[in-house]
Amino acid sequence: MRIITRPDFDGLVCAVFLKAALGKDIPVLWVEPDAIRHCGLEVRQGDIIANLPWKSGCSVWFDHHVTNRIDEKFEGVYEIAPSAAGLIYTYYKDRFKTDFAELSAAADKIDSANLTVEEVLRPEDNSYLLLSMTIKNRAECEKHYWDRLCDLFLENGIDDVMKDWDVKARCDEVIRENSEYKEHLSKRTQIDQGVALTDFSDLMIAPQGNRFLVYALYPETHVAVKIRRDYHETDSVIVSVGHSIFNRTCNVNTGFLLSRFGGGGHRGAGACKMKISVLEKALFEIMNTLKENKAS
Repeated sequence: MRIITRPDFDGLVCAVFLKAALGKDIPVLWVEPDAIRHCGLEVRQGDIIANLPWKSGCSVWFDHHVTNRIDEKFEGVYEIAPSAAGLIYTYYKDRFKTDFAELSAAADKIDSANLTVEEVLRPEDNSYLLLSMTIKNRAECEKHYWDRLCDLFLENGIDDVMKDWDVKARCDEVIRENSEYKEHLSKRTQIDQGVALTDFSDLMIAPQGNRFLVYALYPETHVAVKIRRDYHETDSVIVSVGHSIFNRTCNVNTGFLLSRFGGGGHRGAGACKMKISVLEKALFEIMNTLKENKAS
């Protein structure tokens, strides 16, 4: 038995809840959606997949992404919801010996981006939000940190987790990165008919920072697009799209739009990976769809 989930805050909380309900020693395999969709990840009997697309062979599946709906019968829960972790929390609630209500609410709030402008501009004032920004899903060498966070949350509340030396150091780093990221955004973001386009594709390593900041800096936009080199395949890029969390006038279903290019996600946020050679054509279609802003 393994827990298969993705390395973001929702995936982390999924792993915490599954370990609390089924066994603390269950190993976690941290993967991106492409490992399920395109890379032929081997799924074994007994595996539990959470916050990722369903794959034949798993025993239990939990997910909430609009593009991952299936017609197969399965054990678990699929439902459009603020977070996958919240679905697991409800499913296994009677098995928990710890009160995880606050952690579940935090996963719902952060994964659904139900944030205020003040929280976006000063994430250091919200412990859960700041900690979520330390989970950077670009390097497998970070696995030890994701596993460590699981262990910490199984035994501690957020105040004690934030006192951990590794967590504290990473939070300090995030605060510094966020300050620099604001400058990167201002230099590399263009506004076109309500769409903010940030292009880091010419950089081998894109700047990292607060993914919600673009919405606070450009309140006149209804959606943001970001392009960056894929960390693992330098001839590919990741195109991510997100509805503004403050100017909620985007009518395009992001997940369905990006599914045309092999990606997916939620109605309000998603991503896809593509070769640099096809980026220009694909980006033209994505941008036109977002600028037209027709209901879908």
